[in-house]
Amino acid sequence: MQFHLDGFRPGDPAILPQTDAKPDFTVLPPVVDVLIVGCGPAGLTLAAQLASFPDITTRIVEQKGGPLRVGQADGIACRTVEMFEAFGFAERVLKESYWVNETVFWKPDVLKPDVIVRHGRIDDVEDGLSEFPHVILNQARVHDFYLDIMRNSSTQLEPTYGRRFVDLSVDPTVSADTSSPAVTVRLERLDTAHLGKIETVRARFVVGCDGARSGVRQAMGLTLRGDSANQAWGVMDVLAVTDFPDIRLKSVIQSAQEGSILIIPREGGYMVRIYVELEKLSADERVASRNISLERLIAAAQRILHPYVLEVKEVAWWSVYDIGQRLCDRFDDLSDDQADREPRVFIAGDAGHTHSPKAGLGMNVSMQDGFNLGWKLAAVLRGQSPPDLLRSYSQERHAIARELIEFDRQWARMLSAPLKSPGGAADGVDPAAIQRHFVRHGRYTAGTATRYAPSRLIGKEHHADLARGFSVGMRFHSAPAIRLADAKPVQLGHAARADGRWRIYAFADRADPADSLSPIQRLCAFLEQSPESPLRHHAREGADLDALLDIRAIFQQEHRTLSLGTMPALLLPAKGRFGLRDYEKMFCPDPRRGDIFDMRGIDRDHGCIVVVRPDQYIAQVLPLAAHHTLSAFFNGIMRADRMNSTDLPTPYESNRVEQVAAS
Repeated sequence: MQFHLDGFRPGDPAILPQTDAKPDFTVLPPVVDVLIVGCGPAGLTLAAQLASFPDITTRIVEQKGGPLRVGQADGIACRTVEMFEAFGFAERVLKESYWVNETVFWKPDVLKPDVIVRHGRIDDVEDGLSEFPHVILNQARVHDFYLDIMRNSSTQLEPTYGRRFVDLSVDPTVSADTSSPAVTVRLERLDTAHLGKIETVRARFVVGCDGARSGVRQAMGLTLRGDSANQAWGVMDVLAVTDFPDIRLKSVIQSAQEGSILIIPREGGYMVRIYVELEKLSADERVASRNISLERLIAAAQRILHPYVLEVKEVAWWSVYDIGQRLCDRFDDLSDDQADREPRVFIAGDAGHTHSPKAGLGMNVSMQDGFNLGWKLAAVLRGQSPPDLLRSYSQERHAIARELIEFDRQWARMLSAPLKSPGGAADGVDPAAIQRHFVRHGRYTAGTATRYAPSRLIGKEHHADLARGFSVGMRFHSAPAIRLADAKPVQLGHAARADGRWRIYAFADRADPADSLSPIQRLCAFLEQSPESPLRHHAREGADLDALLDIRAIFQQEHRTLSLGTMPALLLPAKGRFGLRDYEKMFCPDPRRGDIFDMRGIDRDHGCIVVVRPDQYIAQVLPLAAHHTLSAFFNGIMRADRMNSTDLPTPYESNRVEQVAAS
């Protein structure tokens, strides 16, 4: 965290300067830039991102009367903790949460099928997959952390509670002009003093994060389509006394005749969450018709755990549900034949995709929806990118949701299938296959397998050999480094904040970075001085040079052998009203924790440029000399502030010129 840029300021540096009086968030303004409906994980991720932009008017409304206190979701994937680091509260999550270090598997005893025995024990996450673990934490606490980020931002954003979404309409006469508030939303007040009063808000963009029964989705004319597995499950958070030896380990338990349970230890050292397989449902039957009681849920868990005893002392929360996988056709309000305008209304999270909670991915994928959309909305609203950038949200996230649905269908089917074992079904699933499936798909459940397809935002892997550990379209996999200026051991990826900025990581070749003819010096000179530089071409007048594109350099030399004063001037930029120097742009390998060049397969002879989007996904891997290709990439997604974009090369022209030069 950097602070004191514009002068010394005492107190908590996480509370940003707030020059204006705090708005009254119990009252909605008549016009906003973005209206978010729903304070779930997707909505709060989006709101927290937009709250960091004081020039964007954002409001988030919630039907409930206050913040969530008891959450349904609790699993937080490694990739999600990486995202939390960008928002600044990963440490709080890690301190409070249960760490899922190992997973155990139980099956019926071969000799005594009515007794369960452990048959496998594995690491929950493979070594080196992330610097963060898979953790468990009450969803309500995650909401609290987001609310703190919003409240401490310069906009001091807080939700407006007690508002029920009624309907919306998009004015077709101005829908093509994204600078106009074309969307009109009606909300019903639910607070006692104003019960039933209808409020009207006009917005440039509306995002429905209002859950599986989303009113926004219905107003868009969209439907969740899919099927049901006709299988009832129950879930309960309990304080219990038991002699089951793995009660504090994530456990997949399958019995011969009584079904399966999944045990997830909760934070705090005592509570556990238990998912309990119940009975099959008839076609088109909903679990609510069975009137399943809590006592029945506890009894089922006790039978499956036999011969171990489970004595439930208190139940903090419980529910029953039927498994289904459903997906909308798209996540925005554009139909296939609407090429004359850009999207104005979006859905995220459960409003667009629903599935079982078995893999623990629902909340995680929903938050990634919000992260994906947030920086794109900010770029368009602030005039940095053209409105058609917003089309990429549905294109990218719908494909990811479709993958999630298919994975969840397979995983839920395996957990609910009868066992192939003594006392079980002859044609059932082999318990060992469950463990193999879990291991094989570990990267997917950790959230690190997401890969966006090539597009204007994701380049093709023409230069994959330059950085074998940084795959284009996948998340930027952090690694240890030493910060040159102060010799501090850091994680390179932690330099990035959820502030809407792109990152350019320049990995130097073997040459001395102090040599004015070295590739890293040439790159920095181009970025700092050339009129074609994306830093110059897209920068706002009067803004810091790195306000839009954050440049970081990683040298191969040991940090004690380099002199700060001989490094490229671009990497010591003057910033803020005092022109203070930013000393946190340069890094070197950390031989004690691992050399980043070796860990991420960087070509030491040639080095490379790794371009990373504001949501931490790699957009391009390029040679250090690919100056024009780098400029052309940003020309395709950003508006020019200082020159006419026609004066600069197109992506095709830049690739052609540089390929000829290289040959």
